Amino acid sequence: MIALQEFFPFLNSAIWHGFVVFCRVAALAAVLPAFGEQTLSARVKLAAALAFTVIVAPALPIIPAPGSIGAVSFVILTEVVAGLAIGIGLRLFVLALQTAGSIAAQSTSLSQVLGGAAVDPLPAMGYILVIAGLALAVMAGLHVKVAQLIILSYDFMPVGRFANAADLSEWGTSQVAHAFSLAFTLAAPFVILSVLYNFALGAINRAMPQLMVAFVGAPVITLGGLALLLISAPYMLTVWLGAMDRYLADPFGVLP
Repeated sequence: MIALQEFFPFLNSAIWHGFVVFCRVAALAAVLPAFGEQTLSARVKLAAALAFTVIVAPALPIIPAPGSIGAVSFVILTEVVAGLAIGIGLRLFVLALQTAGSIAAQSTSLSQVLGGAAVDPLPAMGYILVIAGLALAVMAGLHVKVAQLIILSYDFMPVGRFANAADLSEWGTSQVAHAFSLAFTLAAPFVILSVLYNFALGAINRAMPQLMVAFVGAPVITLGGLALLLISAPYMLTVWLGAMDRYLADPFGVLP
């Protein structure tokens, strides 16, 4: 009985410590690339969150339990906000791939501009890039890097403290701007191909007005877009993975 009395306080402290870590990890896992996709069931996401909790919790010092219900609710809220902030920063890289695929498809006439925006706006080229990027990230050790990121996040977002709103908004704005910049950089070869194609098509139409350039040019731009995707996709994914690795190594560069 004496041994049990000495064990129960340690057990309560360990359960609280694991629960606090789980709150941040679960919020991150809900939007985490590859592990938090909408196609995965809630059970898979829960299993991933529990697995990350088991890995991360022993690497952190024991978090003391607060003495009131209000303090417990506040700690849970801060942890959920911190996890969502980190996860959304990672999710923006997936959105960058989707945006790059949409720009590339629209530039090469492989997608309707804003077609099906209310249901499923992502063209096939975007799906290819997203699936390939997620597979590459997982093969490159995304789960290990995410575990390291969660442990690092406690230095910048301690338990029970909200990040400064101004700093967090500045950080979020810079991440969104970087995501769109990365998307346009990845799709730049397709935009250049589209400009050259339209210039050539205009010159041919001016030289031969009687030629139906649309019937001749449509197969050419389709073939050119697919060929360019075949050639440039490895380089695009390499650049994208490098950008994600830099974020994982220093996610809170804007925060003091």
